[in-house]
Parts: sequence; structure tokens; C-alpha cells
Amino acid sequence: MTPEAAAEHLTGTKAVGVRQLGGAVWEVELADRDRVVVKRHDEPNAALAEVASLEWLAVPEGPPTPSVRGHDGRWLAIDRVEPGRPSPRAAEEFGRRLAALHMTGAPAFGAPPPGGPVDASIGLMPMRNVASGNWADWFAEHRIAHYARLAADAGAMTAAEARTFEDVRVEAPDEPPARLHGDLWSGNVHWAADGRAWLIDPAAHGGHRESDLAMLALFGCPHLDRVLAAYDEAAPLAAGWRDRVPLHQLFPLLVHAALFGRGYARQALSAARSLR
Repeated sequence: MTPEAAAEHLTGTKAVGVRQLGGAVWEVELADRDRVVVKRHDEPNAALAEVASLEWLAVPEGPPTPSVRGHDGRWLAIDRVEPGRPSPRAAEEFGRRLAALHMTGAPAFGAPPPGGPVDASIGLMPMRNVASGNWADWFAEHRIAHYARLAADAGAMTAAEARTFEDVRVEAPDEPPARLHGDLWSGNVHWAADGRAWLIDPAAHGGHRESDLAMLALFGCPHLDRVLAAYDEAAPLAAGWRDRVPLHQLFPLLVHAALFGRGYARQALSAARSLR
């Protein structure tokens, strides 16, 4: 199926133009002059997982998310959000709204969104959402050890290096499960023409709120200092949260190591050795 055909199938409106945005993502213009973003997911359950994530994250006080226009087992159509530029004011509002989203909560650490699959994905990697009442045990097994094994299987590190992650001290303040975006690197914060920061491409699940903030810092987010200050004012972070950033960054670094190789593995190993 072409992106135009998928857009027509999912929205019920004829497609009159298409532009590829990158990878398996297209912007499709409809006959009524509306525009949608159409995505093709080849990973099992990925379309369903994204739909469930977007709907779960769409809380009134949180950052805005695109509305789902339609989906099937492989294709997804969502509203197009006109791009804009980052600004300090938008960053501060984003920080406050992200705090509100996290405080909305989740049933358990590792819990998938309602109606979402247990076997979901993060980018091109599988991600299993297994509910747990203990964040440290869950994070150590399902977000560190699992992806260290996958990185070793992919040849990004040796088996001996993968065992380095067994010695990491997995500690965080005792807080209730937060409602996480789950893949909150800067590319998934869409600075829009309406002056707001929108959330896109989520891998939502229940987790520790510091994980989303650590991922924001990993690849650089515009006006991050404003985002964090506004967040901390709205929902004060526990003492020492900056020291725990490398711990929370192990998950995305290991995912990237499994996908893209040795450079990310070296970063993950360096962080792990600092956390023993």
C-alpha cells in the first residue's frame, strides 16, 4: 500500500499530494486541504503501541500530542502539527506540562498503556512492558540487563563487557510510577508554530520520572535548563537527581548500542563503570 492509499483508507478522504519526511514517514495532503502524517510500522504491534501511547499521554494538563486519525495493523495516520521554533517560554511551559503528565501516574512500573501490547518497541528495537511493583528490580532486568545482552548479541560489546552492567547500583528515590513518554530524546519534542512543545513518537509505559528527564539531556534539548527549572518548580525532584542521570541513560544508550554499534556501547560502559 502506498502512503496516499493508506491515508485515504485511514481518513476516508482522498489524498492529493505526498511528501516524504524521512524513513517510513510521510506528510499527505488531503482533498479537503487538511494534512496528516502517515507512518508505516513494520515491527509487530508497533502501530498499536504508538496509538495506545499517544492516547494515554493525552492528558489535559500535559504536553499536547497529535490526535490519531486512524490506524490498522501496519499503518497509522495522525494530525500534522505545524513546526515552529524552540523558545524559552515554550520550554518553561513544556517543563511544567511534563511534570503534570508524570504526576498523572501509571498502574505499575513497566505497565503498558491501557489497550497497548506488552510486546511493544522503542525505535526499531523490541521493548517488553512487564509490570512490577519494584522499580530497581524492574529497571535492572528489563531496561539494563536485557539490552546489554542484546548489545552483546549484536557484537557491539563482548560478553565480559556486558557483565559490567551486573555491578551497576540501581537506586532511585521511592516514588510512585510515573506516566512516561518513554523515548523522550530531543527529536521527539516537536516545537510547534502554536508556541508549544508537543510530544511525538512515544514508547509510553510506567516508570521513574527521572528517566524521561535523563533522556532529554542525552542528545541535547533546546533550552533544557529552562525545561528542568520549570519542571522542578512544578514537581520538585528528589535530592541528587543529577547524579542519577547516567543510571537512567543506560537504557537508551544500550538500545542505541544494539542498533548502531560500538560507539554507544563505549558510552554505556563508561556510565556503568561510574555507577558501581
